Amino acid sequence: MDTEELLIADKEYRRLDICLSEMTELSRSRAQNLIEQSKVTVNGSFSRQKDGVHTGDVIRYTLPEVKPVELVPEDIPLDIVYEDDDICVVNKPRGMVVHPAVGNESGTLVNALLYHFGDLSSIGGEIRPGIVHRIDKMTSGLLVVAKNDMAHERLARQFADHSAHRSYIALVAGNLKEDSGTVDAPIGRHPTERKRMAVVENGRRAVTHYRVLYRFSGVTVLALELETGRTHQIRVHMAHIHHPVVGDQVYSNGKNALGMDGQALHGWRLQLTHPVTGEQMSFEAPLPEDMQRALKRLGYPGDFPLPKEGIGL
Repeated sequence: MDTEELLIADKEYRRLDICLSEMTELSRSRAQNLIEQSKVTVNGSFSRQKDGVHTGDVIRYTLPEVKPVELVPEDIPLDIVYEDDDICVVNKPRGMVVHPAVGNESGTLVNALLYHFGDLSSIGGEIRPGIVHRIDKMTSGLLVVAKNDMAHERLARQFADHSAHRSYIALVAGNLKEDSGTVDAPIGRHPTERKRMAVVENGRRAVTHYRVLYRFSGVTVLALELETGRTHQIRVHMAHIHHPVVGDQVYSNGKNALGMDGQALHGWRLQLTHPVTGEQMSFEAPLPEDMQRALKRLGYPGDFPLPKEGIGL
């Protein structure tokens, strides 16, 4: 079954094919082929590859199925923070993949969601039902899941226009000089290593705000908020300023003397507007045990407290 993807244009683009290639992992030629095959619409209408795209335009594109992956509901425990008829908020554990793919056909968050909830929104396609946004396999934290298409579209627009906020806590290498700051550096595909992202001149704008919570010898605890949502954004930005996330196997030397299985990064707060009721909602998830153990190993007494307020976007 073909997969339909939804995008909300985050800026003005001179051409539709450029927009598709910059906002996704599609090559420029692949984007052009999809447009020529009438598999791309802008605001519900088919467009030409040379047509411009405006901020807020709704783009849908269909990817032909490459390899069938059987999606089976699995009785996997979930840490459900909130649930109603339209959405659920889940605290994803470190090590869990969000949706099935080649090499990860089972044991994913989607397999668990289908077991617990049954029907979810269809916009993400057969393999990614309900998935509005993602976090990396080795990052823990909060995700909101859409149970129907209306909720999915409205939530997707909130993430596109940055009215939904995601906050993280990270342990990073070294001691930052400033108590707070912002990294505003464009992110795109690494020019030679295609599985990595990097700060590149022609990348998409990426903005990460941070505030120091605690300093140890050689490690700093940060609260971070995403103003944009690029792939691996926090990990790339922290490595860019020479303070990579502890335990990051891709963007640092991977050394991990703190016993972490994966990078020390946790999505602890999620703020959004309910897609149906319009209620302003805020959810929090405590630091996972492995990060608490790492902090105690560094010398912090007791459980590390979550920030009482955000950085303030």
